[in-house]
Amino acid sequence: MTRAFLVVLDSVGCGGAPDAAEFGDEGANTLAHIAAHCAAHRAEGPLRLSNLDGLGLGAAIRLASGDDAPGLDAVPTGLWGAATEVSRGKDTPSGHWELAGLPVPFEWTYFPDTDPCFPPELVALIRETAGTAGILGNRHASGTLIIEEEAEAHIRTGWPICYTSVDSVLQIAAHEEHFGLQRLLDLCEALAPTLHEMRVGRVIARPFIGEGPWERTPNRRDFAMVPPAPTLCDAVQGAGRQVHAIGKIGDIFSMRGIDTVAKGPDAALMRHLEQAVRDMPDGSLTFANFVEFDSLYGHRRDPEGYAAHLEWFDGCLSPILEATRDGDIVIFTADHGNDPTWRGSDHTRERVPVLVAGASGEAGQVAFADVAASVCAHLGVPTVGPGRSFL
Repeated sequence: MTRAFLVVLDSVGCGGAPDAAEFGDEGANTLAHIAAHCAAHRAEGPLRLSNLDGLGLGAAIRLASGDDAPGLDAVPTGLWGAATEVSRGKDTPSGHWELAGLPVPFEWTYFPDTDPCFPPELVALIRETAGTAGILGNRHASGTLIIEEEAEAHIRTGWPICYTSVDSVLQIAAHEEHFGLQRLLDLCEALAPTLHEMRVGRVIARPFIGEGPWERTPNRRDFAMVPPAPTLCDAVQGAGRQVHAIGKIGDIFSMRGIDTVAKGPDAALMRHLEQAVRDMPDGSLTFANFVEFDSLYGHRRDPEGYAAHLEWFDGCLSPILEATRDGDIVIFTADHGNDPTWRGSDHTRERVPVLVAGASGEAGQVAFADVAASVCAHLGVPTVGPGRSFL
């Protein structure tokens, strides 16, 4: 019996989505543009990702988009390809559900890019549930920027900071001490059923600390809609195997089909992944998400920070890959793009790389749902969704 490790590098897209123009993202390419930025501007020189590129990262970028990524030109030793999404969102639930074999079968609800953006009845519900006379924000915003803009008023009034983005989401930021962490989590959990009935995919609690400067904490929690049909996690768990979630995977799937969870910042998640490779039993699935590519560098349009985080991640992989057992596969992929050189501060519609340690060859152009089918085939459990195995 063998094991599977599915590792999502949140937002690490590679361009070339055939419908990118419909999202205003034609030409976006997270990885290629970071590599080009490093080659042109960085004192340390080109982007260096020896482990990921050795598996086929540079080749996947060229396959997906036709773009070259300076410094990523290794001859692949792993199985490599590029995946295209069919779900109409370029957000976290859409990408993860489809990677797990469930293309989103409906249209998400999005809040308009107006000020205010939330309907009056939703504002009234938030006020009533929070026990406050009002809310702050009520607009599209970057999470870090809106905290800087509203934190002082939040502490003075006690009102929650509510905002959204081009994703189907209501985010609520609040100070862990002045407002209370548990109060924030309770507020988001109480609001989630109403938002899910509206087909808003997530209510996200965004706690922060400090007295200026402000700092978001690792206690974020996503209250996501329950997947409307079985996913990869259900298939593996239903076969009597263990499913271990690392990062926000448990939140994304509302814990459906998941046995155990490990959370924390990316540095802690890397330790959890290394431990999982050492300890997880035969036949198990470990499903991980590393969010800081997206949250700290993509949305903040920081290509050098993004590059440094990619190099940190790549540098941690050698002992993990060396600790795998015969028959294991480790799949590295992404859920969408977030090109830090692009306009705005939102996700970008892109294909994503698919790199497999423990196999070799060219998978070619595949579907997101093919990832789930491949994991099911590898573990010997019934396939979920419309995908086909590329193994």
